[in-house]
Amino acid sequence: MSMTTQRNPNASINWLLLLLKARTFVALILVFAYFSFAAPNFLSVANAVLISKHVAINAFLAIGMTFVIITGGIDLSVGSVVGLTSMIAGYLVLNGIDPGFGWSIQFNTLEIMVLVCLVGVFVGWINGILITKLKVAPFIATLGMLYIARGAALLMSGGRTFPNLNGNPEYGSDTFHVIGTGVFLGVPVMIWMLIIVALASAYIARRTPLGRHIYATGGNERGASLSGVRVQRVKMFVYMFSGLMAALVGLIIASQLKAAHPATGEFFELNAIAAAVLGGTSMSGGRGRILGTIIGAFVIGILSDGLIMMGVSSFWQMVIKGLVIVAAVVIDQAQSRIQARVALAHEAGA
Repeated sequence: MSMTTQRNPNASINWLLLLLKARTFVALILVFAYFSFAAPNFLSVANAVLISKHVAINAFLAIGMTFVIITGGIDLSVGSVVGLTSMIAGYLVLNGIDPGFGWSIQFNTLEIMVLVCLVGVFVGWINGILITKLKVAPFIATLGMLYIARGAALLMSGGRTFPNLNGNPEYGSDTFHVIGTGVFLGVPVMIWMLIIVALASAYIARRTPLGRHIYATGGNERGASLSGVRVQRVKMFVYMFSGLMAALVGLIIASQLKAAHPATGEFFELNAIAAAVLGGTSMSGGRGRILGTIIGAFVIGILSDGLIMMGVSSFWQMVIKGLVIVAAVVIDQAQSRIQARVALAHEAGA
């Protein structure tokens, strides 16, 4: 009597698909393990705090970028919006608003935060109008906004820095530094802000009709529209939300440095895209997770700081980040093809 074992022909494909889905977590473990041995003082508490701050800055932008990419769009303007909102924050702290009647309107820290965030939302609204109403391609619309926002930031000070953003206790702006350097319960305030934003974003994405509409728009825009989804409103929301995230980053950086420079945020959009794509967000739209994006931001942050600690040239850092982005897109395409094969196999076996 002989016995034979029957193997599931799809078992290896399912394992490969599972590995691809967990690629961001695997990449995080690998880069963390490598730099733990290769980079001096990488595991120190001071370095952990520094990395967490760098990760937070990228994570804010990457969360906003994730929503945009899920709808099938792209936002290249976020880095310039960071620079613009940073300059606006610096200007408000130093000067307030002069209406031209011999007196000025001064603001406290909370009011400055609200005004700067409204500017970010407004820029996102303009992007949304260009894309939804004027039918400009997202790449072109946000590329144009990249130049407009950067130029506006330069014009505000003639290319100079707004220094010494210590604020004025008389107006309540002396607490501006708390945004980027404050600590609450032993954790930086900016990390608490990130936790709140990440939890709220994950809830919107997975538990609300708006989140379902965002995924539906990216998965099949025409089908979503025929199903009653207000596609234009969805797109307006994601670009406005991306502008809001950029404004938060502008506030944090100006607060950390106690200075605002118009070049702040250059190339930040590339890190945000890299974190989102590395975290599993599909460039073709319809797929992505906030948790994956956060992990992707950690991978990019650890990679950047680890390379700096090892003394790797900034030129090589750009090359490596570019390779990471390309590899993430290639792996995403491979995952899509494998998922399509599995779906066809299930349909054939049904």
